[in-house]
Amino acid sequence: MKFLAKIQWPLGLLTVLVLGAGLWLVIHAPADYQQGDAVRILYVHVPAAKMSLLSYLFLTVVSGLFLWRRTETLDILAEASVAVGAAFTFITLASGSIWGKPMWGAWWAWDARLTSMLVLLILFMGLMALRNALDNPVKAARATAVLAIIGAVDLPIIHFSVVWWRTLHQPPSFAGASKQAITGDLLPPLLVMSVAFVLLGAYLLVLKSREVSARRQWEALETERLEHGHE
Repeated sequence: MKFLAKIQWPLGLLTVLVLGAGLWLVIHAPADYQQGDAVRILYVHVPAAKMSLLSYLFLTVVSGLFLWRRTETLDILAEASVAVGAAFTFITLASGSIWGKPMWGAWWAWDARLTSMLVLLILFMGLMALRNALDNPVKAARATAVLAIIGAVDLPIIHFSVVWWRTLHQPPSFAGASKQAITGDLLPPLLVMSVAFVLLGAYLLVLKSREVSARRQWEALETERLEHGHE
């Protein structure tokens, strides 16, 4: 975890700078000719959605590596990525709901993209609950790693849902062949905000990983103290 401590402040500073630049571009971006100023929700919704998928992809990779190498560092990264991914997925669903009200006339629709993203949030929450439900840390680490890998089947469903099924949700925002792809003056703010959210996700992962590591060390010391107290 020493490496994470070294990069925390530089990464945090870079995140603030890029996020500030992105927000400046969002404020000065033109309104959409159809959606008006409601389109500004796009600059939070799309980057958050991308980070939700990236967080789970990262979780899947470190979970697979943990089952292979069985190192605590990988398990710490897995536990931290669950919390970060759950936060971004919640932001995705909340911002999508706010955006959907003026666009679709409803806060929620059982659309393929929305439903599969809700499943992703349930997976994140389920992984948290499973880890907390098991008293044995080793069994908890293995069980959550296996569940995370199984749950990865939801990722291609989310990504291709707007292609495979007729859906209310718009096509991919960065798909150049799509008629609804983001282009022109709306594209630069979206690109910068996407980079900012990746940096933000990495920064939150560093913070959460250090918190998880510190908590585990404290729990180990507390367990050792109690064991010596009973001797």
